[in-house]
Amino acid sequence: MSAPDIHLYTAATMNGYKPVIFLEEAGVPYDLTFIDFSKREQKAPDYMRLNPNGRIPTIVDRGNGDFPVFESGAILWYLAEKYGQFLPEAPKARSEVLQWLMFQMGGIGPMMGQAMYFQRIAAPNGHEEPFSIKRYVDETRRLLEVLNTRLEGREWLAGDAYSIADMATYPWARAYPWAKVEVSDLPALTAWFDRIDARPAVQKALTIPKAQPQFWDAAADDGAFAAENAARFASDAKKG
Repeated sequence: MSAPDIHLYTAATMNGYKPVIFLEEAGVPYDLTFIDFSKREQKAPDYMRLNPNGRIPTIVDRGNGDFPVFESGAILWYLAEKYGQFLPEAPKARSEVLQWLMFQMGGIGPMMGQAMYFQRIAAPNGHEEPFSIKRYVDETRRLLEVLNTRLEGREWLAGDAYSIADMATYPWARAYPWAKVEVSDLPALTAWFDRIDARPAVQKALTIPKAQPQFWDAAADDGAFAAENAARFASDAKKG
């Protein structure tokens, strides 16, 4: 039996779940290599040849001459075009999807990532930065308000259907507990969370390569995972 076209290199992070969500939703066969940050596998020479940035995720398309694709948004776009799913063909609808995909890549991900970093890594490692925490938490909240406004009166972020824009945005926005941002007063956004939470393929994807319920559920964070996470990335919190 031949290997599937798609080989995915990923880890259990917000960006790392994105291609898994697509592959599970699309019913596409794939195999997976878990990248262990504690062993710095993302910096291994063989991996860096696929992804010069030394981050996850990355795919290799065996069906296209072992073509590597890195950057999570680019991976979703590539897969959507390869398999003809979750990216509309009509020019205006397609542009809408790509606009919201870029909104996630340029806004939601970086800002939430910094909100998480300063609270979950820097502060526990002795670098409490109240100004930075406030800046990134406030900007995260503003961006989630943009999503809430966009979702008023509509089910999905772009066009009339669930798309790669939703797949890209969900793992980040849904991790609002980990970023310590309040969303209870954003009903359109929380209804969108409920719709995607109810998708079996998404719930399966969020267990691959392993489940991290602490990202999504404040009640699941008993401190042990938070301490482990802070320790794992302690070297990143060193002041320059």
